[in-house]
Amino acid sequence: MFRENEVVLFQGDSVTDCGRNRENEDDMGLGYPLLISSWLQAKYPEKNIRFINKGISGNRVCDLEARWNEDCISLEPTFVSILIGINDTWRRYDNNDPTSAKVFEDTYRRIILQVKEKTSAKIMLCEPFVLPFPEDRNMWREDLDPKIHAVRNLAREFKTLLLPLDGLINSAAALKSPAFWAADGVHPTMAGHALIAQEWLKKTGF
Repeated sequence: MFRENEVVLFQGDSVTDCGRNRENEDDMGLGYPLLISSWLQAKYPEKNIRFINKGISGNRVCDLEARWNEDCISLEPTFVSILIGINDTWRRYDNNDPTSAKVFEDTYRRIILQVKEKTSAKIMLCEPFVLPFPEDRNMWREDLDPKIHAVRNLAREFKTLLLPLDGLINSAAALKSPAFWAADGVHPTMAGHALIAQEWLKKTGF
C-alpha cells in the first residue's frame, strides 16, 4: 500500500507523455499515468499521494539523462516508473541515428544509479515494445530486442520491479489485432494504455 505523502513519478517518451500540458504540473496526459493515478486516488482518497508525469514525446535515454536532475532527482520522488527505449530504435530507421545496445544500457544505468544514490525511491523499469504493424515494424526487432534485454539486465542488477510490456502487449495482439492495441505499432490506443495500467497496478500490488 502507498504510504502518506508518496510522490509517484512517471518518466519516458510519448507513450508516457500522451499529450500532457507541460505548463500544468498536475496534468497527467491522457494515457496510462492518468489511468493509474486516477485509480489509486479513488482507492486511497485518505492518502496524500502526488502523481507527476514528466514523459516527453520523442525522448531517448540520452534525453532522460540530460534532464534527470531537474525532472527526477529534484522532485524527490518515492516511486519512479520509467518507460524508455523505442525512440532509441526508431531514430535508426527514420533518421539514420542509431543508439547501440551498449550505449543504451550504459546511459540507462547512470540514471538508475542517480535514483539509487540520491533518493530512496522504489523503481519500476518498463520494457519498450513494438507490435508487428505496420509491416515495417518487424525489422525493428533486430534493434529493439537487445535493448529490451538491457532493461531486463538492469532490473536484475538493481533489483527493481520489471514490467515486461513487450511480451504482454504482443501476447494481447494474438487475441485481437495489433492495431487494436497500438495503431502504429508503438503508440497505444486507449485499450493499450488500459492494458499497461492494469499490469502496472498488478506488478506494484496496488
